[in-house]
Amino acid sequence: MKKILTYIMVVLAAGFASCNNNKTGNQPSASDANKNSDATTGNNAGHKAADNPNGNSSVKLEQVFSDPTYQLTGVAISAKGRLFTDYPLWTPAIYKYALVEVLPGNKVKPYPDETMNSWKPGESGKNKWVCVQAVYIDDQDAMWVIDPAAPKLDKVYQQSFKLVKINMNTNKVERTYTFDGGIADEHSYLNDVRVDTKRQFAYITNSGTGGIVVVDLKSGKARQVLQNHYSVHTDKDFKFIIDGKELKQDGQPVKFDSDGIALSPDGDWLYYKPLTDTKLYRIKTEFLRNDTLPGQKLKGYVEDLGKYAVTDGMEFDKKGNLYLGDVQNSSIVKISPNLKMTTVVKDARLIWPDSYSVSKDGYLYVSCSQIQKTPEHNAGVNKRTTPYAIYRLKLP
Repeated sequence: MKKILTYIMVVLAAGFASCNNNKTGNQPSASDANKNSDATTGNNAGHKAADNPNGNSSVKLEQVFSDPTYQLTGVAISAKGRLFTDYPLWTPAIYKYALVEVLPGNKVKPYPDETMNSWKPGESGKNKWVCVQAVYIDDQDAMWVIDPAAPKLDKVYQQSFKLVKINMNTNKVERTYTFDGGIADEHSYLNDVRVDTKRQFAYITNSGTGGIVVVDLKSGKARQVLQNHYSVHTDKDFKFIIDGKELKQDGQPVKFDSDGIALSPDGDWLYYKPLTDTKLYRIKTEFLRNDTLPGQKLKGYVEDLGKYAVTDGMEFDKKGNLYLGDVQNSSIVKISPNLKMTTVVKDARLIWPDSYSVSKDGYLYVSCSQIQKTPEHNAGVNKRTTPYAIYRLKLP
């Protein structure tokens, strides 16, 4: 009888523990938060593309724009089908505009106007583009532009880094968010942005020193978080091999911190990763929006998803599939909601697939910046043989 009573007590205790766990849903417990915040290496489980490493033969790339001269990075497609790209000021001798709208006939025009694209060293960079890195169009068809204001990937110019919202109906700047006052320092490189229009928050990666900038779009208040967590810093031991050799600049391995970023369709999760390794992370946005949460506890809510692919940008479709590049293999891969990876398309033209945008009619647009072909990474020799380009492919 005593043994039976002991067994019943154990079962009841387990049941109560299960009920308590269910009350918190998917949120980590306080002990999990402490455990994760103290971790330094995290989840090293590798994820391989299942079944089709060479992609789906029925998926075809369609070129929609090319530029034989100027190096582009970003891409954004509006609900009305307007296409945009940007050109960071990395090589001043080969530079014309920062942000353009792509027109029929492979032509472009500076956006939103010529004046905004006319910055010169010595001028104020507060109201002009200095070095545009990314362009993004939200689900309300508003444009958001990230200007890290760091020409040649050097220091930030006169604290001119900014997030700019543009009304695409009027083609006018609607609001500019600045990041001086200690939010980010001169060695930061604000890289990419995603916007939650429902909750009115923006999330920005900092690939220069590592971190996530969280912006309250109503108040304009911004703060940088996770700077000291391993998830925003590249794995220093990862050897980034591309085109048969390690990517280097001035004889040193190239390392970039938190870069790619994507917001789940419901806005509940932010996915992000450093550029120069294969790790992928996510965190619930409710924790990022909570500015009363201590930094040490916030770190514990980061979920380390393991190793996937070296990618620059990434983007979700409406079904919750996450698309990212596999820069090392000239591919685009898809991570399903259950975190399984498959190769969507493999094509030699995908030379450093960089940024992504999903159109209203179900196309994935991808820009190819050919970073590994530039003279900076090839002892002064330009290895590029084809134009910089933007492609699109029809999503299933």
